[in-house]
Amino acid sequence: MTKNSTIQLFESNQVRSLWNEAEEKWYISIVDVVAVFTNSIDPNAYWRKLKQRLKEEGNETVTNCHGLKMKAIDGKMRITDVADTEQLFRLIQSIPSPKAEPFKLWLAKVAAERLDEIQDPELSIDRALENYTHLGYSENWINQRLKSIEVRKDLTDEWKKRGLKEGPAFATLTDIITKAWAGKTTKEYKILKGLKKENLRDNMTNTELILNMLAEASTKDISAATLPGTFEESKKVAQQGGNVAKVALKELEAKTGKKVVTAINAKEVLKLAATKTKQ
Repeated sequence: MTKNSTIQLFESNQVRSLWNEAEEKWYISIVDVVAVFTNSIDPNAYWRKLKQRLKEEGNETVTNCHGLKMKAIDGKMRITDVADTEQLFRLIQSIPSPKAEPFKLWLAKVAAERLDEIQDPELSIDRALENYTHLGYSENWINQRLKSIEVRKDLTDEWKKRGLKEGPAFATLTDIITKAWAGKTTKEYKILKGLKKENLRDNMTNTELILNMLAEASTKDISAATLPGTFEESKKVAQQGGNVAKVALKELEAKTGKKVVTAINAKEVLKLAATKTKQ
């Protein structure tokens, strides 16, 4: 059973989701939906109380919900309660909110779009473009971000060819690459930018994105040329790929006198852009 994790956006709120290819259906984090509906400071506590009440009432939908691993705020994969779209339609009736109807329409649209994307993969790129535009990112940044997604996929495809599996192995190699060129692990990088569950690449500047792409593309090319046979060998390749971008970073910083890796994140950049537009 193949599952693809993603982040869906509802009114700029992030909703963690998993697409089950075998069943052709979405499984969506219930606590994220609760956060959207209630604006609760502790959506986990809200969901625990609601789930207990619904169970006491004999609600079958809650009984049939199950847990799947999704990336938590701390970046770790943790079990969280999920529901498919049909179950969510029923659950949200138990949460008083004016967002119920708009959310239903959005949920139905998301499900239909995913089925369309299976038939025409180019549509997924169009969806990403639309989402980033809606959030206020510049056209130049969006083009770089979409290219970075392609580069990342090429790299992960290469790792799979080398017999590596998604999860801890991919995370370790990514940390090695990032540490090599940026001087920080992914977690350290996110802390620098003041991020929690936000995507790091979505908060990189154009220059940071370009250097990260260079590091990942270099790692993929070196791996394809040297054909590492073990995880330890792939770790060495990841270091080499990251070092290629590090050379470029040092050269650029020497020419400009400015640090490339900074605390600037998307919220600050988009807020500044919005202010300039108003002026």
